[in-house]
Amino acid sequence: MALDYSVIGSRIKHARLAKNLTQEDLSEQLDVSVAFLSRIERGSSHVNLKRLTQICKILDVSEGYILSGASNNSENYLDREFADLLKKCSPEKQKMIYNVAKTIIES
Repeated sequence: MALDYSVIGSRIKHARLAKNLTQEDLSEQLDVSVAFLSRIERGSSHVNLKRLTQICKILDVSEGYILSGASNNSENYLDREFADLLKKCSPEKQKMIYNVAKTIIES
């Protein structure tokens, strides 16, 4: 499974904003340029595991959440990812997904 660095960057940005940090704040704590952090958040630069661990510690999120969107800290951890996924689907596909989910729940 290939990593989608634009999704990883988006999760980093979301976590940064949730902590009320600017790119300048976070880049200073990481000792990187604002431009580099911006590229990470856009997914145009890849983040290595060492840097990812630093980011996660500062933002108080797990590496698992940043990489996969899954967090053990919330019972509704997939709500946002599922909603984002559905937004990318046509109305017909959304209805199909709804019917499959409903069938699974009812069985």
